[in-house]
Amino acid sequence: MVKIYTKSGDKGRSSLFGGRKVKKSDLRIEAYGNVDELNSLIGTILAENPSKDIAKKLTRIQNELFVLGSDLATPLGVKIKIPRVNRPYILRLEKEIDAWQKGLPQLKKFILPGGSKIGAKLHLVRSIARRTERSIVRLAQQDAINAKNIIYINRLSDWFFVAARYVNKLEKIKETEWKGRG
Repeated sequence: MVKIYTKSGDKGRSSLFGGRKVKKSDLRIEAYGNVDELNSLIGTILAENPSKDIAKKLTRIQNELFVLGSDLATPLGVKIKIPRVNRPYILRLEKEIDAWQKGLPQLKKFILPGGSKIGAKLHLVRSIARRTERSIVRLAQQDAINAKNIIYINRLSDWFFVAARYVNKLEKIKETEWKGRG
């Protein structure tokens, strides 16, 4: 039986794809750790039994996030062939966003995150995606990465925002507008 623990990280270091050892506080580790957290939270949405269509899209995104995580864990130039985030991932998100937005009321004010259980969790995932994006941008300022990673995670957070609105509309839950200065 293969053990889950290797003890290789017990001194606060981890290996990237390609073998380079880095501290667990490294921006690259933080970035793909945030991707992992985002992916896990999507799993909690799937546990709420969303519609078949949403579940299918979320499962696809979970698979894409594994690609994003491995892309971030593999420095450019390392001679390991891995899948990388590419333009079709981004275009697919944009197509879905555009299709959903056609049936949603135009926003005139900010809306408060919430709604149904699934809608509220989609808003939470959106905010985690934004944090993930910030960590990927910090990494890109320090080290070369696939430029599509930033575009993908930015579009993905937009996707979660629109998905939350779409799900809440399907469940006939009215959006709560931000009142601003009360």
